[in-house]
Amino acid sequence: MAEQAETLRRTPLSRDRILRAAVALADGAGIESLSMRNLAQELGVVPMALYKHVANKDELLDGMIDVVVGEIDPLTPGEGWQPAIRRRVLSARQMLRRHPWASLAIESRNMATPAVLGYLDSMIGALRAGGLSTDLTHHVMHALGSRILGFSQELFDAARQAGRSGPTAPQPPAPLPPEVALRFPHVAEIAAAASHDDGSVVGQGCDDQFEFEFALDLLLDGIERLREQGWTAPR
Repeated sequence: MAEQAETLRRTPLSRDRILRAAVALADGAGIESLSMRNLAQELGVVPMALYKHVANKDELLDGMIDVVVGEIDPLTPGEGWQPAIRRRVLSARQMLRRHPWASLAIESRNMATPAVLGYLDSMIGALRAGGLSTDLTHHVMHALGSRILGFSQELFDAARQAGRSGPTAPQPPAPLPPEVALRFPHVAEIAAAASHDDGSVVGQGCDDQFEFEFALDLLLDGIERLREQGWTAPR
């Protein structure tokens, strides 16, 4: 093990090596622990050596996003639009399970990275090739929202509402205080009925695998019905 670590340290520094080391560091200790100094120490180099390959931490984060988005399964030629979209969205979700920091990192960027743009472009292309009009495709992208990248922004997601940029382990929702439950009985009823698989949660809130697939299938089935009807948006 020590010999492998020493061999890795002697490997010439490259942008790809830096990005993959940064991803591994964020996976292990959280994105909030990532700094150029910590990354340089992990790679066995001085911090200034990193700047020959990445200009700053923003460029580093963009590159990390592109590395993990590159793990999403590619389109399969000849596959129907509905199974293709479903398979890739669920592949994106598995990527986020491996890299729990990535969803908030993607959201934090002012502009989508090249890999994210390429992924979205290919998904739009799959919808268009499946017979969806430009008009319907436009509305489908809005309807799918963040689900197309493998996660959903939940109504009661306190971490996102607070504008947090770092990932945390999924936390079970706190029970509603009795006085709140009395005032808002329908919310209390739903909260009491909720049952989630904490082991399959991405991010915070109720975004577990069953809820995610339920909503995704609901959307895809509805989209197919609209395609069959030749739907267009009212003007």
